[in-house]
Amino acid sequence: MERTALVTGAEGFIGSHMVNFLAAEGWNVVSGYRQHGSNSFPKLENVKFVQCDLADGQRVEWLFHEYRPTHVFHLGAQSLPTVSWADPVGTFESNIMGSLHVFEAIRHHKRPPIVVSACSSAEYGNVPPSAIPVTEEQPLRPLHPYGISKVCLDLLAREYFLDYQIPAVNIRLFNTTGPGKTNDAPSDFVRQLVRIKKGLQKPVLEVGNLKPRRAFLDVKDTVRGFYLAAMKGHRGEAYNLCATTTYEIGELLHTAIRLSGVKAEIRPAAHLMRPSDEKIIFGSTKKIRKHTGRNSDSHVPWPR
Repeated sequence: MERTALVTGAEGFIGSHMVNFLAAEGWNVVSGYRQHGSNSFPKLENVKFVQCDLADGQRVEWLFHEYRPTHVFHLGAQSLPTVSWADPVGTFESNIMGSLHVFEAIRHHKRPPIVVSACSSAEYGNVPPSAIPVTEEQPLRPLHPYGISKVCLDLLAREYFLDYQIPAVNIRLFNTTGPGKTNDAPSDFVRQLVRIKKGLQKPVLEVGNLKPRRAFLDVKDTVRGFYLAAMKGHRGEAYNLCATTTYEIGELLHTAIRLSGVKAEIRPAAHLMRPSDEKIIFGSTKKIRKHTGRNSDSHVPWPR
């Protein structure tokens, strides 16, 4: 059977890696992007880039009618907690209403595609130490509008599975980094160090809270996790997707400084401090490993 994947948010960090991965696997890929007039997309065989703002329900319906995907990787979203505090309305319009348009378009097709949605570890909020690593059964108590919007997507996808038998799988994605990432601690540290080394910035590193512990997953393993969820994940289920080790943000900073050879003052910056911050974000991946046939004790990256 020929497989055609629709990737929403194809211009984004994870979306662009998802497109490249699927193209390398020989899939036909429809890459949905929001902004008009972009000409920076790579030329890839079997890949079409199609402008579609998920806020436009009619355009979303047309996209599904025109290309009839067999699989959907729903990654299009406003993905920053900091932006969600500044613009909660825009975040909800993008993440909730945009997702609703996607599921409504799917509902009207006789053969609904498998849809894997990018939910988030932000749905859990602060988790007590006794519940770390957090499992999928943990109560959802988000701390910011972004986390709330992802709870809505999680519940929305499950409702469409239960009511309309849409084969939906939710990925509660934990911290992910890699080439092309912006607006997270590792990429911010490295960019500042490069600017200092080139003489474009004074030898001062502005930082936020260095105490939280995070488990950063490489984006290549992230897209493989989404792929396995589409191929082997149980419909109607939610899965954590997380790295296997946590690090204090301060550890990452000092490692980046050591590797760069740059000497710089570390200066806390008020604009990088969040109104609330989870002390540790770390998820159990036993469920996704069990359901996709992976060894629950394995630390080996997801295979191609």
